[in-house]
Amino acid sequence: MLNRAVVKKTIVVSTLLALVGCAAAPPQDTGNACEIFKQYPDWYVSAKESERRWGTPVPVMLAIIHQESRFEADVSPERVKIFGIPTIRKSSSYGYTQALDSTWKDYQRATGNRSGSRDNFHDSVDFIGWYNYQTYKVNGVERNNTYYLYMAYHEGHTGYKQKSWQDKQWLKDVATKVANRAITYDKQLKSCRLKVNKNERWWVF
Repeated sequence: MLNRAVVKKTIVVSTLLALVGCAAAPPQDTGNACEIFKQYPDWYVSAKESERRWGTPVPVMLAIIHQESRFEADVSPERVKIFGIPTIRKSSSYGYTQALDSTWKDYQRATGNRSGSRDNFHDSVDFIGWYNYQTYKVNGVERNNTYYLYMAYHEGHTGYKQKSWQDKQWLKDVATKVANRAITYDKQLKSCRLKVNKNERWWVF
């Protein structure tokens, strides 16, 4: 017979996973990984699941999401204005990941996650892990190398291979900022690990 505590724990985790991405607003403190997961503990479950599946560390994925959307679920590019009238959007990028329609469809086909949505944190963090894994396979970028992972994330696998980023100093500056944020997030998570384990025993660091 299953231990009642184990059953209860399984139900809690399953329920949280089902509700992932339902937050109405970005975290109150997007610069602190501990505070992000304290506010939305289900996000940690999803991020850790993606890390185990695809190999990109949690702080790296958080840093990419921060850069792309500041953790806003439904952010989209501005619309092009003609004579002051908003028309089509500048691109099809959307959600936490700012992934294009075509790239998101590639992810859905490859993973079988047909119902996955870019405004769902669980799906989004899984997408980033998957995309970085493709970068690792195609271009040989290690999954903890935030700087070059972001270059490939921004330019695409082909663009990265062709070094389309080489003369874009602004992009290099952004990639450096993302890499530094990943380092900061990593230090924060290490500093709050024991506190989190004590308060939320079902979290596994």
